Amino acid sequence: MAALKYAGLEDTDSEEELPPGWEERTTKDGWVYYANHLEEKTQWEHPKSGKRKRVAGGLPYGWEQETDENGQVYFVDHINKRTTYLDPRLAFTVEDNPVKPTTRQKYDGNSTAMEILQGRDLSGKVVIITGANSGIGFETAKSLALHGAYVILACRNMSRGNEAVQRILVEWHKAKVEAMTLDLASLQSVQHFAEAFKSKNVPLHMLICNAAVFGAPWCLTEDGLESTFQVNHLGHFYLVQLLEDVLRRSSPARVVVVSSESHRFTEIKDNSGKLDFGLLSPSKKEYWAMLAYNRSKLCNILFSNELNRRLSPHGVTSNSVHPGNMIYSSIHRNWWVYTLLFTLARPFTKSM
Repeated sequence: MAALKYAGLEDTDSEEELPPGWEERTTKDGWVYYANHLEEKTQWEHPKSGKRKRVAGGLPYGWEQETDENGQVYFVDHINKRTTYLDPRLAFTVEDNPVKPTTRQKYDGNSTAMEILQGRDLSGKVVIITGANSGIGFETAKSLALHGAYVILACRNMSRGNEAVQRILVEWHKAKVEAMTLDLASLQSVQHFAEAFKSKNVPLHMLICNAAVFGAPWCLTEDGLESTFQVNHLGHFYLVQLLEDVLRRSSPARVVVVSSESHRFTEIKDNSGKLDFGLLSPSKKEYWAMLAYNRSKLCNILFSNELNRRLSPHGVTSNSVHPGNMIYSSIHRNWWVYTLLFTLARPFTKSM
């Protein structure tokens, strides 16, 4: 009321304003009801408008719903360390049987992962994200974990992986997250990771192939393959093959492969139109970092499309995604020229 008075609207007769003595409350499943403290009664319809309402979506991340010894629902804000009997979703109520907006209306290029997942309960879902200690991988891991999923951060550097886990736990101490070692530049490491995961005897509902290198100098992995090709594509290809049986048993499940629009600016065929394996893992003399990255991203898309064709009949879908042009992450760290380019473009690009 103080805010209304300040705005000069204290005498408003809006149909949404509750009469004196009335209070707005919510049930456990999100329906709004109204309590009249003067007459000690409750009702579903708004006392002025007669409308029935429900809250829109789930609780904001960091919030939990509890019940006190009297059966009264209250809410815990773990981020700001406070409790309240006022449902934080009451600011976003909708009328019963509303017309749902389309996805195109709800989300755009400025939407965040947290906004898209708002209201989703991912409890019981198991997710693996490669390269999840920083950048897009970390934001994805954090968003899924804060919505209840059990998230495994598959990282090459365990120290950084554990730091990322702690950053998520600081936001919500009940988040189910852990880091596991995965070096995509080593097929043996990929195999060990798959074996370690399978030993947990848990399902796998989402496998997000996110890790990548960009602008890396030419070098061969321990398997004798050019590193950009192996890390960005072949390591993930092998990982999916090793976990395919778990994905099938966990259906409905999905694989998400983070690719790039830059796949359009390359080719992996020779002059006769046949696949040129020499282009996938080139020699040092024929290597150009940007082309190697583009080719690996094209391989991502071709792989994802074929994977979806083969596994979708078994309840496992696969999609490749473009994360956005010049999104500012740490992927440019391998060469100072790319770092300079990303820094100059940063004011005009989407941040994490």
